[in-house]
Amino acid sequence: MTETSALYAGAVVHRRTTPRVHALRYRCFWLVLDLDELPALSARLRLFSHNGANLFSLHDRDHGDGSATPLRTQVERHLAAGIDIDGGQIRLLCMPRTLGYAFNPLSVYFCHRRDGALAAILYEVHNTFGERHSYLIPVEAAAKVVRQSCDKRFFVSPFMDMDLRYDFRVVPPGERVVVGIRARTGPATMITASLAADRRDLDDGTLMRAFFSYPALTAKVIAAIHWEALRLVLKGVRLQRRPAPPERPLSIASPHIPRNAE
Repeated sequence: MTETSALYAGAVVHRRTTPRVHALRYRCFWLVLDLDELPALSARLRLFSHNGANLFSLHDRDHGDGSATPLRTQVERHLAAGIDIDGGQIRLLCMPRTLGYAFNPLSVYFCHRRDGALAAILYEVHNTFGERHSYLIPVEAAAKVVRQSCDKRFFVSPFMDMDLRYDFRVVPPGERVVVGIRARTGPATMITASLAADRRDLDDGTLMRAFFSYPALTAKVIAAIHWEALRLVLKGVRLQRRPAPPERPLSIASPHIPRNAE
């Protein structure tokens, strides 16, 4: 069976339109990991390990509920709310732990049925306060571009209101992967964010090149978050008070999106 896991190299872009215009762009890379392939990947690759020390690694506790419970088991528990993938493929888009450090603002699980059709997308959001929350949205029909929407339930940034709605535009992993997010109040857009990246074969040579092209990737992500926060403060953007996190770790949303979100 051919592996479907791969490395994707590209960039993340944010643009805020209110209350101050602010934009950023950073080069990054991500791994798309078939959760069933993790043992084989860990055995085949010298520079990547699953739940072990290495230059790059994926640790189950860096995602999900923070425990050592296998991620596939955790995702299937979420899907038990009404989405049956019958043992189908689950692929995780995330940045790997690099030199022992991990931080992902967003991890995305693509949940496929046994026939390969995309059944749902699970968006796992991490904030810098050590909290996580996930949004599970069913996928109604096969499409090259998946469009979804949900209400914001989880505090992410002290520079963003809680009364927002997220619109997602996703191109599932193939030769390219794209995840675009618009945060809005009614029809008014507050911020847009996107990651777009191109596929590379996942081997030790690709991983080594990625290490030198994007050194200390995850540490730079957290440093960039604080740098951009400072820039917003200097622009006079007011801080929002952090509310308590949701009582439940998962929000399940309807796949339908309003017409004004297209």
